[in-house]
Amino acid sequence: MKRDTIAAIATPPGRGGIGVVRVSGADLTELVQAVVRRPTPPRRAVYTDFLDADERPIDAGICLFFAAPSSFTGEDVVEFQGHGGPVVMDRLLDRMVELGARLAKPGEFTERAFLNKRMDLAQAEAVADLINSASRRAAQAAMRSLAGEFSAQVLALDGRVREARVHVEAAIDFADEEIDFLEDAELRTRLDAVLAGLDDLLAESSRGQLLRDGLDVVIAGAPNVGKSSLLNCLSAEDRAIVTPVPGTTRDAVRAMIEVQGIPVRLTDTAGLRATGDEVESIGIERARKAIASADVVLAVTDARARSKGGPSLDPVECEPRRSATISVVNKIDLTGAVPGRTGDTINVSALTGTGIDDLKRRIAELGGIAPTEGAYLARRRHLEALEAARACAQRALGRTQEGAGELAAEELRLAHEALGSIVGVTTTDELLGDIFSAFCIGK
Repeated sequence: MKRDTIAAIATPPGRGGIGVVRVSGADLTELVQAVVRRPTPPRRAVYTDFLDADERPIDAGICLFFAAPSSFTGEDVVEFQGHGGPVVMDRLLDRMVELGARLAKPGEFTERAFLNKRMDLAQAEAVADLINSASRRAAQAAMRSLAGEFSAQVLALDGRVREARVHVEAAIDFADEEIDFLEDAELRTRLDAVLAGLDDLLAESSRGQLLRDGLDVVIAGAPNVGKSSLLNCLSAEDRAIVTPVPGTTRDAVRAMIEVQGIPVRLTDTAGLRATGDEVESIGIERARKAIASADVVLAVTDARARSKGGPSLDPVECEPRRSATISVVNKIDLTGAVPGRTGDTINVSALTGTGIDDLKRRIAELGGIAPTEGAYLARRRHLEALEAARACAQRALGRTQEGAGELAAEELRLAHEALGSIVGVTTTDELLGDIFSAFCIGK
């Protein structure tokens, strides 16, 4: 399909040592010659002036030309690598527009790579995930997906579904034969293999989604138990105000940290208590909402109060929550309590840092953070498609046992479509628009 020529500044806004203007189109030979006025062999760096319409230099730098189809987009691609000043980059981009290019939309270069079959949809999404990686492990997982490992697993499962579907279709076509193909042990074996493969890929993809999206950890408890001090200690920054005055924290205070390579969003919240202060009441209500939606809640109590015994001193226990909860006893430096983990409780001192490593390990455990390097940086839509495929395969197995071949075939067709949507075999323009609109311009 012939498309118009697109151009964009591919480096971040602002000033830098190098700035790149990228262009992609069906035939860029004339455009390149108009800008550099000298031969530019494919895949060879040429140092040259970049000229305006009057052949006056706009900038000087490196021109790299990639001839179709051996380029990122599958079309002719040229990169003008010059000095990273915004005025210079804008002038060079304006020159591309003068020569017939239009400004690229967000993600349009990668979209063309997908449409020209240079990569599948899961690989295209991995480009954005690699750029936006919040940790080293997330970047490694994104690179694995970009290299096609995740897609290969999906396509292998798709092949198994296709084989089972052929078997069921044959059973329907030869329904008059004495042999009942739907009761064939081989079909059950194939469907069991599909289900096992989907379970394994779902497990790896779920870990990958955690690598991509991170973990929401909320620090909650009564006033003056050291929640803000704990946030500062975990983040190794002076993010939250710490005073002896109860109710100092009125609104959520956030910080990003890494735990075993996983991005973790920490949120310090207002102390939970009955109050007539209108502003503090708003903060407490926000704390309750954060607790309800968190992945992990750190229910913090004061070691001095805990040592006195009596009824539960943890107001978090009264709050509805869907998350895992870690009981954190803080200020053990004031009581001499033994640091570290005791049952389901972690004894720490946010002032000295004692027991913090044990707390991080427990966060990792409850967050489902595994030490494996085999995760793929999956997105929510990937998990939904895998779950849909698994549900269809499970129903197909039940239909074969009932002797309902046509219904089993339909379930396998739906499983096939769900898997195909991950790599872009079956997709919609609306989905493509949603995916690529989240990319940065120039990629």
